[in-house]
Amino acid sequence: MGEAQTPDGSRWHTAGVDAAFDALGSGHDGLSSREARARLESYGPNEIRATRRVSGWRILAAQFQNVLIVILLAATGLSFFLGHSTESVVIAVIVLFAVALGFVQEFRAERAIEALRELAAPVATVVRDGREGPVPTRALVPGDVVLLHPGDRVPADARVVESANLMVDEAPLTGESLPVAKHAEPLADADLAVADRTNIVHAGTAVTHGRGRAVVVTTGMRTEFGRIAQLLEGVEAGRTPLQKNLDRVGAVLARAALAIVLVIVVLGLLRGQPWLEMLLFGIALAVAVVPEALPAVVTISLAIGVQRMARRHALIRRLPAVETLGSTSVICSDKTGTLTRNEMTVRRVWAAGRTWEVGGSGYEPAGDYSVDGAAAAPSPELTALLAAAVLASDARLQQSPDGWRIAGDPTEGALVVAAAKAGLDREALEATAPRTQEIPFTSETKRMTTLHVAQERTTAFTKGAPEAVLGDCTGLRTAEGVVPLDEATRERVAEVARAFAADALRVLAVAERPDATLATARHGMTLLGLAGMIDPPRPEARAAIEVCERAGIRPVMITGDHPVTAAAVARELGLLRHGRVAVGAELDAMDDARLIEEVPSIDVYARVSPAHKLRVVSALQAREHIVAMTGDGVNDAPALKKADIGVAMGQTGTDVTKEAADMTLTDDNFASIVAAVEEGRGVYDNIKKYLMYLLSANIGEVGLMVGAVLAGLPLPLSAVQILYVNLATDGLPALALAVDPPEGDLMARHPRHPRTGIFTRPVITLMAAGGAWSTAVNLGLFAWVLSTGRGPREAMGMVFVSLVLIEFLKAYNFRSDRHSVFDRPFANRWLNLALLWEAALLCAIIYLPVLQGPFGTFGLSVTDWLVVVGLSASLVPVLELVKWMVRRGWLGDPDSPAPGGPHA
Repeated sequence: MGEAQTPDGSRWHTAGVDAAFDALGSGHDGLSSREARARLESYGPNEIRATRRVSGWRILAAQFQNVLIVILLAATGLSFFLGHSTESVVIAVIVLFAVALGFVQEFRAERAIEALRELAAPVATVVRDGREGPVPTRALVPGDVVLLHPGDRVPADARVVESANLMVDEAPLTGESLPVAKHAEPLADADLAVADRTNIVHAGTAVTHGRGRAVVVTTGMRTEFGRIAQLLEGVEAGRTPLQKNLDRVGAVLARAALAIVLVIVVLGLLRGQPWLEMLLFGIALAVAVVPEALPAVVTISLAIGVQRMARRHALIRRLPAVETLGSTSVICSDKTGTLTRNEMTVRRVWAAGRTWEVGGSGYEPAGDYSVDGAAAAPSPELTALLAAAVLASDARLQQSPDGWRIAGDPTEGALVVAAAKAGLDREALEATAPRTQEIPFTSETKRMTTLHVAQERTTAFTKGAPEAVLGDCTGLRTAEGVVPLDEATRERVAEVARAFAADALRVLAVAERPDATLATARHGMTLLGLAGMIDPPRPEARAAIEVCERAGIRPVMITGDHPVTAAAVARELGLLRHGRVAVGAELDAMDDARLIEEVPSIDVYARVSPAHKLRVVSALQAREHIVAMTGDGVNDAPALKKADIGVAMGQTGTDVTKEAADMTLTDDNFASIVAAVEEGRGVYDNIKKYLMYLLSANIGEVGLMVGAVLAGLPLPLSAVQILYVNLATDGLPALALAVDPPEGDLMARHPRHPRTGIFTRPVITLMAAGGAWSTAVNLGLFAWVLSTGRGPREAMGMVFVSLVLIEFLKAYNFRSDRHSVFDRPFANRWLNLALLWEAALLCAIIYLPVLQGPFGTFGLSVTDWLVVVGLSASLVPVLELVKWMVRRGWLGDPDSPAPGGPHA
């Protein structure tokens, strides 16, 4: 027996029932217990198993491969060696916190496979030895005959051999929003997508209606769920842009620290300074260069971003994902429930020769009827159609604290809501015409009929597929009454149905049969009209797509739904503007290189499998895009894990997708993804602000020290003063930049190129200008004070105060790398408070005698303050000039847009 193959080589869905039984060595009475045990030994248990496990120790060890973590550990040892035990403890705590955070995030990510296992049903009803009985799901083997009832989870992939109105919810596997009717007839096309194999039931899906029998064809890792598990195991999550940038920053700072130690030690030795003193001073300066607070600032920035996103309906599982969202250049979104409401809505009704447009969206019974764009009261013919549709349905409209919802089938729910918009109440209709009998819907008849008694007459109402209902109608309800339904009229009605379908509407015909019995209810009917419905786009999704366009982000739809439906929704959202629709079969015909060439021209992917989604994400990443991928079903999990940002649906998503994802939407709304992107951009900006501020300060400090040594001057700062400035610039002002409000033009910028680091040409120029001016001002001040005959202590004290004041001004200036400091200068209240506190400390160090000795300061006179403040303030016009050059584009694009713009 070949896996998933019949003897003639075709797939299971193409084989007849008898051929399937023969190929599996089974029959309607199932396998014998002895044969089942033998096959269990051969095939193994029916369960999802991990093919590769990563130990917790390996995940923990990987956290120490970060360059910055290594530098900080070295800084901890050096600080302790130099006697700064408090600083060394603080640095160590920061390092351990960062390591623990990374470990927890990665360890949880490995649970995705465990969640997939939990989707398996624990027990199945199986026929063995000719008898029905419960069997543990893990003991199922190919050839077992399983019984399926409403509420059952399908235990393995199986070929249906008997069906009585069997319907299965395949949304977790295929993304199909409505239950799928299953039958036992063979299918001709050997290459059907999973969603179109209507005689196969798949492991992990759920029976919603009817009953059936099926013979198991594949188990365990050979099922469709098993293949997804293998895809999930084979996907390696890449490093985020932020992690790559910080690695580069760490490597640069490590080399800079080493160079500083060498320069200071060599120059000091050449001048005759004691080598041990110069070595310790060089190491202290090198430690000052390393941003000990960087992991804390990054963590705080990301954590605050997480809180802001939670308020905007996005929950983050991995902190680095916050920043990655900010560099997203493509959002691949599912259709159902994310771009649409997942609430079927009647959009159009045809009755008595007129087409009515129905306003409103979703299950809320609010909306007007109109004809040719003008509001119109429902006609008697339209009211009769809607009343008949409600009576021939079982769904009920209910209001809850969370809004309106439907109890029952969503298609019937759409009809009930449409009737409510016309003022028809289900309870009132049923009280007037109570149901006495019914003929349920079947996949063969494609319609449902109910019989009702009103005024001592029995009337039958039928709703169903137009092709099924129209053939049994002999009359048509018009404004003049019932007229015969001749062939020409029948063709006109069929043309209306085809026009509805061409607009991706699901079409139902509604008919009635007066004076009916159960035998005559479906014959000689009068057609009342047609109703067309669709799962409508979310109103806010269109606005969010427009924001994406302005922000240089390309939205792409990837769905398992029909291409006509997908294209119609995409056009209504404004998504299908630049490209075309591609289906899974087209992707199968392309190799990876061809797909990489084609992805820029495809806006909508329909009828796709899990492997297709994975290939699309990989192709986009090969074009250097940062890809966000949404999903709710198990079929989405591999692509979510592969994407730079995996986005799971909180309301409809499975545990598997939530475990594989980086972010979960609590409202399942595409607009929330765009809001999260905005927050992510703000987080990245704030980390960049901190680094600009800190490194420009360090350039000024190091430049001052090296310049003094080269000029043959005494050292302008003591080790204590260096450490205080380092603490002040790494302390509260820097942390306050982590909570800086976002800039107004944040979503008018293009995404960053994934290879573009934090240090673009404008950023480097701004940092260098600030650092160089600080060096020049303070070195000049130091030399001038010495030249006036005042001692080194007073010169060092004035330089110390000048340096701190310059850092205060830099904190405000580096709130933006392009906008003027005078644009909302005091918008960051935390920065205002931090600098007020630091100013108070500075005054205490200057004027309190108990602090003057350790810090080498003295009480400044009014003249001293005028000199120091004047020189410090000279920094502002210098930085303003650089920002003006940035805005003019003379220093290059500060954002470096993604390759080829939003549609590359």
